[in-house]
Amino acid sequence: MSMEKIPLAGVIGSPIAHSKSPQLHGHWLKVNGLRGHYIPMDISPNDLETVLRTLPKMGFVGLNVTVPHKEKVMEFADLVTDRATLIGAANTLIFRKDGRIHADNTDGYGFIQNLRENAPKWNPKAGPAAVLGAGGAARAVVASLLDAGVPEILISNRTRVRAEALKNDFGKRLTVVDWVQAGNMLEEAVTVVNTTSLGMIGKPRLRVPLDGLRKDAVVTDLVYAPLKTRLLAEAEEAGCVTVDGLGMLLYQAVPGFERWFGVRPVVDSAARAAALR
Repeated sequence: MSMEKIPLAGVIGSPIAHSKSPQLHGHWLKVNGLRGHYIPMDISPNDLETVLRTLPKMGFVGLNVTVPHKEKVMEFADLVTDRATLIGAANTLIFRKDGRIHADNTDGYGFIQNLRENAPKWNPKAGPAAVLGAGGAARAVVASLLDAGVPEILISNRTRVRAEALKNDFGKRLTVVDWVQAGNMLEEAVTVVNTTSLGMIGKPRLRVPLDGLRKDAVVTDLVYAPLKTRLLAEAEEAGCVTVDGLGMLLYQAVPGFERWFGVRPVVDSAARAAALR
């Protein structure tokens, strides 16, 4: 009788205790009746390479990657998808049977899926998108919006030079707007995205004036603690369709789980509840 190895996966970052991923993947393993485990691991940058070389030998089939390792892991990958290269970061690693490490970025996929599922009438081609923030999450969002056919992206960041860097990387469909003028870009935008941590529990407020929001805009916030941020509350009052940030977390997790454990998991109210536990 051959004993099947129990597949292991997990998430690496530092800090990692706040991650919702173990609850989510644990839920999916359970509802699908799969043998397997998903473990949070606090890994220091100095140990990253050692860990990536060792985990496959311990039965790990892959990892999610979060701050501060998303850029660095790409240096140790043997295969990197086009979208991870474009975004400049990886959030999903697959340890292949031949020993090679495959790096992907599913953040943009998760972002777009969340919009399509929760704002079914959303039409990316209907007009410009306004993006607040220019960090790693913004890169994934911008890449996926351009891919979905958004004609123009207005981007604003507290440090303008970071927004300029995104324009340099992603090209002429991006227009950089000064942070003090960020409220003005909402007047044109039919898609509005906050990729900053402003408005998150324990972080400063998002002080961008929101009175320019269009009624026909779809507004989404990557922050999901609280689930209804001030941006989403005010957008709802203005008559916009709003999409909270938890869905992106759920949908970005789907491709990795499927690759590691062989079953495509379902994003539903039970999965949402598991992530919020």
